[in-house]
Amino acid sequence: MHPLAPAHVADLLNGPGRITALVGGGGKTTLLHALGTHLGSRVVLTTTTQMAIHEVGNARLLVGPSPEEVAAAVVDENQPILVWDRIDNLSPNQPKAFGVKPSIPSDWLKFVDHVVVEADGSRGRPAKAPAPHEPELPTGPVDVVAVIGADALDRVIADQCHRPLRLAAVVGCSPYERLTPERAAVLLTHHNGARRGVPADGGFAIAVTKVNDIVRPLIEHLVDAIDERSPTTSIHLFDDRDRFH
Repeated sequence: MHPLAPAHVADLLNGPGRITALVGGGGKTTLLHALGTHLGSRVVLTTTTQMAIHEVGNARLLVGPSPEEVAAAVVDENQPILVWDRIDNLSPNQPKAFGVKPSIPSDWLKFVDHVVVEADGSRGRPAKAPAPHEPELPTGPVDVVAVIGADALDRVIADQCHRPLRLAAVVGCSPYERLTPERAAVLLTHHNGARRGVPADGGFAIAVTKVNDIVRPLIEHLVDAIDERSPTTSIHLFDDRDRFH
């Protein structure tokens, strides 16, 4: 049985020299920057998908840098580095930052202990199932952390989840039914769900965000259901954004 105490973001990391890829639903960007704050100059942050341009956090932003520019920034700054490939200012809604190719992040391990990559998009929804082309995991020594927001639990899938038809197919129900803790456990442990693409030599863990006293009974059921399906999978609970430390 996993403890139900709040986690520390450091619990999401394996040893130095590895990439941590964040996939799934709500809380990935917050976890990305919390890891950056924790690791400081020992990390490079990036995405292989897209980010909003305001999501820089307390990192130093580099757009389209060479490896030499990344190395120099790591040495010169006592803060995390955030790397984007480019910024699209022509978006009809708002400018978007585009991430790097999956082959690039492993090159930065020459300069830092860790690279953290947001490797999936969920359009702000707390849970999702991946499309066939998702997630965009980086190459190299990668460990995957599947993220789900507790506010998805016991809510109607079509109302609260990204790619609801795919999610419903993975967990075996209608998209107009609720994402019970048991169904969420299936999503988080299924090879067509949160475990899609996890390399055989890579680590896998689950992060549940937005945990509070109201949803704690649902979280207890979720943890029990995950333990039953995948007893060796680590589960980390984060109370809210203020507890991502």
